[in-house]
Amino acid sequence: MDALAEAAAVRAGVQRLSRRLQGERSPAGLSLTKTSLLGHLARRGDLSPGELAAADRLQPQSVTRVLAEMERDRLVQRYPDPADKRTHRIRLTVTGRATLGADMRQRDEWLAGAMASLSHAERATLLEAADLLARLGES
Repeated sequence: MDALAEAAAVRAGVQRLSRRLQGERSPAGLSLTKTSLLGHLARRGDLSPGELAAADRLQPQSVTRVLAEMERDRLVQRYPDPADKRTHRIRLTVTGRATLGADMRQRDEWLAGAMASLSHAERATLLEAADLLARLGES
């Protein structure tokens, strides 16, 4: 199998799992955009609205509305940037971290159940693949 076919096989598998995990989302849960933005803050720490928009490849105007909703729901907190008083930074609140955790836990529970049917060796291979996929995602 050549490199392009290998890449297509990995992409197809990741997309299929992603669609299945999206199907496990609660209709009352966070939107995909909110989940993604909260995830960036959880992984990277405080960010400016522009940094959040760039991290998610969104237009800053699109992030502004979502950030206002998340601030209203006390998922994030806005504060003046100590280095540049003209701008603000966004931090994840305790409520935001708990909400993100609960949102992810539902899908993690489904995935744990699905993985229970795999052999020990298959689960070990999957964990190795998860590390590789995370590295690819960060590149």
